[in-house]
Amino acid sequence: MTDGTTTEAAAEAGDTLTRLEQEGEIAADYLEGLLDIADLDGDIDMDVEADRAAVSIISDSGSRDLQKLVGRDGEVLEALQELTRLAVHRETGDRSRLMLDIAGYRAQKRTELSEIGAKAAAEAKSSGEPVKLKPMTPFERKVVHDAVKSAGLNSESEGEEPQRFVVVLPA
Repeated sequence: MTDGTTTEAAAEAGDTLTRLEQEGEIAADYLEGLLDIADLDGDIDMDVEADRAAVSIISDSGSRDLQKLVGRDGEVLEALQELTRLAVHRETGDRSRLMLDIAGYRAQKRTELSEIGAKAAAEAKSSGEPVKLKPMTPFERKVVHDAVKSAGLNSESEGEEPQRFVVVLPA
């Protein structure tokens, strides 16, 4: 790599970080307005993870009230994430891949799904047969695919939404 290419790559990475931070700020403003309207207490935390803006709503006083924003099986959280992405798109004109977490729901779900992926990978290794998992959301499938990959196996998604599922392939 030449110095010009290195400088160009660094500038591009800086531009990406700035853009993702801007997405996070727009999302935080939108979500603060939502919390005010719903009369819910919560603090907004912003970060950049895996080339996407990550915004979390957390509460010091227990997350009972915030559970309303998570909903059953994260359904409300998914809808709020899409609305927040639309708010960012409206401001920037660019499609957002922003990830929203409320009251640690996604963080806990990520841990559970990683364990499911690791167990399915172990089962596929020992049996030599593909392992089919239950239907999952795109977020859930991504976490399982990552866990399977880190276990040294491959996986693929099959089926049509909302019945799309992960198949863990033996080595």
